[in-house]
Amino acid sequence: MSGGWSWYVIALIVLNVAGCAWLLWWTARRRPGDPKPEDTSHVWDGDITEYNKPLPRWWINLFYITIVFGVGYLIWYPGLGNFAGYGSWSSRNEHATIKEAEDAKLKETFRPYDGQPISMLARDPQALSLGRAIFNNTCATCHGSSAQGAIGYPNLRDDIWHWGGSPERVLETVLDGREGVMPEWGQVLTGIGGEHAVLSVASYVRSFSHPAPNDYFAAQGQRLYEGVCVACHGIDGKGNPELGAPDLTDDYWLYGDSTESLTKTIANGRHGVMPAHRGLLGETRSRLVAAYVWSLSNTDAEKGSAAPAKRAGGQ
Repeated sequence: MSGGWSWYVIALIVLNVAGCAWLLWWTARRRPGDPKPEDTSHVWDGDITEYNKPLPRWWINLFYITIVFGVGYLIWYPGLGNFAGYGSWSSRNEHATIKEAEDAKLKETFRPYDGQPISMLARDPQALSLGRAIFNNTCATCHGSSAQGAIGYPNLRDDIWHWGGSPERVLETVLDGREGVMPEWGQVLTGIGGEHAVLSVASYVRSFSHPAPNDYFAAQGQRLYEGVCVACHGIDGKGNPELGAPDLTDDYWLYGDSTESLTKTIANGRHGVMPAHRGLLGETRSRLVAAYVWSLSNTDAEKGSAAPAKRAGGQ
């Protein structure tokens, strides 16, 4: 708050407090010239007369005490513009104190799981319960409460992992986030293969999971794919988990499998971001939520077997 606005707020408060005090003083007693009860001519039910009768003294004194309390409050706590108050209280410090106490409780709750491997946590029912609670509070906004994702947000219950599905890779994703970038290839492909180039590549990409004999567009798209797309997705379309390049042969499409969606992805690119949660959750809570997520596609873990993911390819 600027100095001018601060003084403006202080002036308003002082005027209001002084105005209340003056109003109490002015109305605390009858004034010379006030009409007598019999002179007002305002009489109801024979004996109820309207006239100026001050409040009882004890009531007036309570109002004065309230004003004094209010002035003391404004001196001790911040309330007068930029004046911080003699008590040095602030909502920020109050929040920090409460947060510190609550963080200490959380740290004690999660202490038994510090540094434990993901595969071990995935076999601990209590750890999975905590991981599920953290997931619902932090991750469900994007991935859904059932962890089945949505368009643009991966399904965490299948065996497809774009960045690798090992416990260590899942933990790395939770801690430090991911940024998947599919470049815009529309102008490049059109320059090489003409106006139907993007559609041709989309048809060829779709043929990895749904081969179609004598598909003219797919045949044209193969040449373009092998000249542009193999750097990330590979000649066989199996992708590259190190780059987050998805496997194009598994019939899983993060942004939808319609022709419109595929051509849009190729022409305009995509930019998907998984936020880093190291700063928000810390190491141990990130381990717990990673163990829960990993267990969703590794059901043998709940039976005591730390089996690896069925396929390294998708989230």
